[in-house]
Amino acid sequence: MFARSFGGTTMGVDGLIIAVEVDSAAGLPAFDIVGLPDTAVRESKERVRTAIRNSGIQLRQEKVTINLAPAGIRKDSPGLDLPIAVGLLAAYGVVPADCLQTSFFAAELSLEGECRPVRGILPMVIAAREKGLTSVFVARGNANEALLVEGVTVYVIDCLHEVVQFCNGQESLTPAVPSMEEEDPVLRDDFADVQGQFQAKRALEIAAAGGHNLLMIGVPGSGKTMLARRLSSILPRLSREEALEVTKIYSIAGLLPAGGGLVQERPFRSPHHTTSMVAMIGGGSVPRPGEVTLAHHGVLFLDELPEFSKATLEVLRQPLEDRAVTISRVHATLTFPSSMILICAMNPCPCGYYGDESGGRSCECSPSEIRRYTRKISGPLLDRIDIHIRVPRVAYQELASKRRAESSAMIRGRVERARQRQLARLQPYGRFCNAQMNHTILRETCQLTGEAQSLLEMAFRRMSLSARSYDRIIKVARTIADLETPEDGAEASAALGPQHIAEAIGLRSDIGLAVE
Repeated sequence: MFARSFGGTTMGVDGLIIAVEVDSAAGLPAFDIVGLPDTAVRESKERVRTAIRNSGIQLRQEKVTINLAPAGIRKDSPGLDLPIAVGLLAAYGVVPADCLQTSFFAAELSLEGECRPVRGILPMVIAAREKGLTSVFVARGNANEALLVEGVTVYVIDCLHEVVQFCNGQESLTPAVPSMEEEDPVLRDDFADVQGQFQAKRALEIAAAGGHNLLMIGVPGSGKTMLARRLSSILPRLSREEALEVTKIYSIAGLLPAGGGLVQERPFRSPHHTTSMVAMIGGGSVPRPGEVTLAHHGVLFLDELPEFSKATLEVLRQPLEDRAVTISRVHATLTFPSSMILICAMNPCPCGYYGDESGGRSCECSPSEIRRYTRKISGPLLDRIDIHIRVPRVAYQELASKRRAESSAMIRGRVERARQRQLARLQPYGRFCNAQMNHTILRETCQLTGEAQSLLEMAFRRMSLSARSYDRIIKVARTIADLETPEDGAEASAALGPQHIAEAIGLRSDIGLAVE
């Protein structure tokens, strides 16, 4: 007999529905799986046969052929165990084939027939809904994730026997329901704990408001890492659409917590400087998301920037410019999103004290050592970072002060108001923050006064800026103007003044990398 069930796998950050076609016929006993299965899927025949037997179901010995369609795409999800088992039971007449026509199955089977959760459920269920499948059967650990998708009925199953009983009408399953709405995440790292560093906090506020990349350079212990880790606390809250995108990525990567549902906090990724190029950008025989994609709609923090390999840093150029990464392999070409804020921190030299005029230690590095240290940071990469600032040593009076600094909640309020104005201005162009503007949008939405234009022209000539730097200075100035807009909901001024351009220029110069 012939039967068909539906399972799924993932391609990039999207789900792909797999039609599991099962044929059982008289002949020499065999169990063949075709359709480009990988090792985990090929081994499923042993798990499926044993799980069926241990569920108390005896099947006659026949020649079984299973095709995973579409046949030209490699399948690598152990979640195909359950649809293979259900399709096989339907081919043997143990369960009616009619109950499989609008059902989607995804779970790994143990040898006892228990259902285990798998990664990538959210994009799979979204794909199942788009295909018209209305009933979804998943393991208990995947229930909250599947319930994020509206328009489908989710059933939680603990073992294969439950599915058989349900399909035969011998047992009823109650559809799963979403748990209570989760509370807003608690901010653990707060800017109220940061003493001093007013320029750095101002730069981080601008970066958060406009989605700009930022480089901090300063002596050891000046607070660069502490400041960077607090950026997430002032970023706008994730919208429903953004949260679903982030949840899909983390589901595919297997990074969702057990029983986890919607991701509510913006990602903060801080890879170690030994991270490889593939781990940073993504890849593998079946491409998986890398750090730039795991930081989508969040922050990618690279501490000790010159310690990263040059190859790892150079692969950041394209995702910073295009906000997406395209990876080509033999079996597939996939595009991963990478719309993130890049925050970098570094010392000015190997010993860390070059240019530290206020400290008691002097730099012991030679000019050649400093050049060697900073050589990994290429000009094209620096050109893609909007804000470059020095983080000085914190004075004793600031550290000893009992006055509490401005909290992250207050800064986030200003950031969210600035983002709302950007969204209103850029929504017709399909953008949501200033950093995403291209040159055409820039010309239409960012007019400069005569004074501001003269100041920018002088800086362009004296600093030998590139065309990209010219655009990025205007983007930062636009964000500065958005932050200065009154809180009464008034529109931001269309024309940028010299004060906006001057601050934007000051945030892009004097980082101290050059050595005469």
